[in-house]
Amino acid sequence: MKAAIWKKIIVLVLILAVPGFLYYLLTVKGKNRYKPLAVYGPKQVAKTSHRVHGKDIPDTIYHTVQPFKLTDQDGNTFTDANLKGKIFVASFFYTHCPTVCSTINNNLNYLVGTYWKNKMVYFTSITVDPDRDTQDVLKKYLAGFKPDSKRWLMLTGDTTSIYGLARKGFLVDALKAGNDDFIYSDKLVLIDQDKHIRGYYSGANTTDVNRLNDEIKVLIAEELRKVDKALY
Repeated sequence: MKAAIWKKIIVLVLILAVPGFLYYLLTVKGKNRYKPLAVYGPKQVAKTSHRVHGKDIPDTIYHTVQPFKLTDQDGNTFTDANLKGKIFVASFFYTHCPTVCSTINNNLNYLVGTYWKNKMVYFTSITVDPDRDTQDVLKKYLAGFKPDSKRWLMLTGDTTSIYGLARKGFLVDALKAGNDDFIYSDKLVLIDQDKHIRGYYSGANTTDVNRLNDEIKVLIAEELRKVDKALY
């Protein structure tokens, strides 16, 4: 009888202590202990600097996704301004492509369902075949996934805008190689609130998608810490 009581006490102590210990590991002295995500793309040293432990450290100017103007599946104009202050995941596809697009978008649908309550996170899928992927086609295609959130946008526009945005903005391939052949990246691209690229992940690879899921959480924590710092 006494052994059973001690087992209950030990379990209760673990339940109470473990979360506190994990919190301590993640927030030692008020500092988030997650390893910050990398920033991808070309960068240059700025003329400004900031002080760290009494030393002047040059600031870095990172690559940012350029402004864009596209149309969503409901026929509404969608621009980079719609994503101001948001974290988002961008990808490229076309509705009549082989199974790989379905795999990528099924994985995106899983992520959309994971973050449907978090208004910080958006998902954008941009067609590389705008001639056929009209607003109506995209709307019907998206409805087939029955997403849990309206924050998954399927976007179309003219090829010049789309291909230029892919290459110069997200730094991935997207172009037409023939009548029914397109060269495009299978990457899911993670973008932070400052429009910096923070990660690339194969949308057809379960391990990569799970890593993206984890790193979205890291980025959310990173962005929330910026808000905390701004308040003090």
